[in-house]
Amino acid sequence: MLTKEDPQNLAAKLEAVIETAIDGIITIDERGRVESVNKAAANHFGYDRDEIVGKNIAMLMPEPYRSEHDGYMHRYQKTRIPHIIGIGREVTGKRKDGSLFPFRLAVSEVVLHNRVIYTGIIHDLSEVKRAEAELVDLTRELETRVQQRTNELEETVNDLLKTKEKLQISLDKEKDLNELKSRFVSMASHEFRTPLSTILSSISLVEKYNTISQPEKQLRHVEKIKAAVGTLTGILNDFLSLSKIEEGKIDVTTSVVDIDDLLQSIEVELESLLKGHQMKQLGRRGVKLVTDSRILKNILFNLLSNAVKYSPPSSEIRCVVEANKNRVHIRVEDEGMGIPESDQKHIFSRFFRAENAINIQGTGLGLNIVKRYVTLLQGKVHFSSEVGKGTTFYLEFPINVGS
Repeated sequence: MLTKEDPQNLAAKLEAVIETAIDGIITIDERGRVESVNKAAANHFGYDRDEIVGKNIAMLMPEPYRSEHDGYMHRYQKTRIPHIIGIGREVTGKRKDGSLFPFRLAVSEVVLHNRVIYTGIIHDLSEVKRAEAELVDLTRELETRVQQRTNELEETVNDLLKTKEKLQISLDKEKDLNELKSRFVSMASHEFRTPLSTILSSISLVEKYNTISQPEKQLRHVEKIKAAVGTLTGILNDFLSLSKIEEGKIDVTTSVVDIDDLLQSIEVELESLLKGHQMKQLGRRGVKLVTDSRILKNILFNLLSNAVKYSPPSSEIRCVVEANKNRVHIRVEDEGMGIPESDQKHIFSRFFRAENAINIQGTGLGLNIVKRYVTLLQGKVHFSSEVGKGTTFYLEFPINVGS
């Protein structure tokens, strides 16, 4: 059977519990004056207990809460609407030395002997906040390190991508080189074999006709030999020109060039290439410009000889020259077979031959060389073409190269 404990013993036990509590415990009256403070609360605020008891609880608060506390008490007692009492919240306390610290405050209202007192339980959050701050710092440091590693990884990936890109470029160049080698072997085996076979067979026939005294037949085959040698010379000249261009060994030497004189010399060289009754109209306009005459002649001769080669007999070949203050415009027009649309994007590539020109003798280097020569003279070149109707090349040069 339980026996009723002596009130003095109960009071002593309660006081011992309050005094040894880890959290601070403070009681105040209705006017906010401190009635009791346990050891933990005094230690939290850095005061002796007798420095707090009897004083307004606001002394333990920083501004603006210190000035607002009494008003809060009056409002609560009048309206009974709590902001802390019975709710609890995180607040800031002010120590005796003026320093501030965070704590969790839970306030309860107690009616004792017809008198209201308020009890505040104070749980110091300083260590918690310090740990949170350290965690934030560690998180930031970790984020910084992660970002650094990410940046390093990104740089590494970018370096790998650049290396891959360089490798791909090298592989593409190697592929292009292999394709060029293949085209060259194919072209050379065909283009060299034909004139060499002509030379060999013609020499045999010349020897035969020499023994039976047929000079007219000898002469015909000698002409074939000359033409075949000329073809081989042209091929070798194309290779030599391309090699010099790629090695940067072609210097542009400028002088005043009379287009009429240049076209006249080209016209003489074209005479032996004309087929049947092909007509040529090489415009005479009295145009003069400062450029490299040798390179310009090579460009025009190449385009005009192509016009002759790829045009039928009795067709017309035209070269039209126009000029203004700063530029010279030249058109080379023919009425030949034209370039298939599907081949036009490749027409300036090395060793490329349009599908409808495969059976016509050529190296596929001429137009590539033309484009490179035009660039050397600071010019531009483009063309228009339609199968069965002909091709027109458009050239544009500065009046004064290098100015």
